[in-house]
Amino acid sequence: MAARKIRELDSNNRFANPLFFIALGLFGLYTIEFGIVGVIPFVTERYHVSTSEAGMLVGLFAFVIALFGPAMVLLLSSFNRKKIMILSLLIFAASSLCSAFATHFGTLMVLRIVPAMFHPVYFSLAFVAAVSLYPKGQAARASAKAFVGTSMGMVLGVPITTYMAVQVSFEASFIFCAVVNLAAGIGIALMLPQSPMSEKVSYGKQLSILRKVPLWLNIGAATFIFAAMFSVYSYAAEYLEQVFGMSGEELSVMLVVFGVGGVAGNLLAGKWIGLNRVRTVVLHPIALAGAFLFLYAASSALILVILIMLFWGAAHTSSLIVTQIWLTSEAQEAPEFATGLYIAFINLGVSIGSTAGGWFIAMAGVRGAIWSGFIFIGLALACIVIKIVCFDAKKITADRLVKDGAV
Repeated sequence: MAARKIRELDSNNRFANPLFFIALGLFGLYTIEFGIVGVIPFVTERYHVSTSEAGMLVGLFAFVIALFGPAMVLLLSSFNRKKIMILSLLIFAASSLCSAFATHFGTLMVLRIVPAMFHPVYFSLAFVAAVSLYPKGQAARASAKAFVGTSMGMVLGVPITTYMAVQVSFEASFIFCAVVNLAAGIGIALMLPQSPMSEKVSYGKQLSILRKVPLWLNIGAATFIFAAMFSVYSYAAEYLEQVFGMSGEELSVMLVVFGVGGVAGNLLAGKWIGLNRVRTVVLHPIALAGAFLFLYAASSALILVILIMLFWGAAHTSSLIVTQIWLTSEAQEAPEFATGLYIAFINLGVSIGSTAGGWFIAMAGVRGAIWSGFIFIGLALACIVIKIVCFDAKKITADRLVKDGAV
C-alpha cells in the first residue's frame, strides 16, 4: 500500500499531484519575497528613491516575518490546514496585484506587510502537508520535493521578474506573482485532500525547545549566513549593472545563470549534508565567502562573470537546505515550531543583511556590500565552531564511552 501511494505521487501526471501545487505555492511565495530584488533599478527610477531605500522592500518583508513568524504559526496551528494554506495564497495574490498599480513608494512598502505575516504560516504548513501525503518514513523525500518550489523561487524568482519588467512592464512582474499564487491556491483547493485530525503538541512542549543552548547557536549561524547572503544578493541587479556594466537583458540572463548554479548547488548540498553534516555546514560559509571574493576582484570578462555567477548561485541557494537541516536537527521533538523559528530567524538575517548592505553601499559604493557579507560570514563561522567544539564534540565523546561500556 505504501509503495503504491509513493508511485502514485511520483507518477508522470504531475499537474494533478497536490505536491506540485504545494511546491508552486512555495515558488510563488519566494518570488514575492525575493523577486523584488530583480526590479530594484525600476523601483528607484519609478519612485525616485535611492538604491538603499529601495532595498528596504526586501528588509521590511523579512523583518515582519522575523517579528511575527513564530507567533503566527502557533496561533493558526489549530485551524484547518488546507483552508489556511488557501487563504495565505489568496493574500499573496491580492497583495501582488495591488503592488503592480501602487502609485507611491510608501504604498508599495505597506503592501509588503500582510503577505509577510502569512509567509511563515504557509511555509510551515506546506511542509507538514507535503509529509502527510507520503507514508511514515518518507518525510525526507516529501520535504525534498517541496523544497524544489522554495529553491526555484529563490533562484529563478529574481531573473523572471527582471525579464518581465524589461520585456513587458514593471506591472507585469507583480502580476506574474499574483497569477502563480492564485493558480497554486486553486490547485490546492481542488487537489489537496483534507488532513485528518492529529494530536496537537502543546504550546508548552513546543516552547521548551527554546531552553536549548545548541539550538540558539544554530539559530545564530543560520541568521548570520542569511545576513551575509542578502548583504550582497539584495543588490545583485545594481552590482551587476554598476560593476560589470550590464544592460537589462544581460542582467536577466546572468540571473538565470545564477539560478542554474543554484539548482546544482542545492542538489549537491543535499547529497553532501546527508554524507557528512558537520563538514558540509563548516565548508558552506567558506564557499560563500569565496564567491564574494570572486565578485569583488573579478574583471568584466564575460566567461569569467558566467563562472562566478554559477558558483555564487550554488553557494547562495544551498544555504537554505544546509541551514534548515542544521537548525531543526536540534529540535526534532517540535518540528513545526522549529520550522517557524527557522523561517523567522533567517528572514531576520535577510532584514539585517539587506539593511547593512545598504549602509555599506552608502559609505563605500556598491562594492561595499561585499564587506558586509564577509563580516556576517565570520560571525556565522564563530557560531558553528562554538557549537561543534562545545556541544557536538562532548556528545560524540559521551556516546563513544557508552558504546565502549566505560559508563
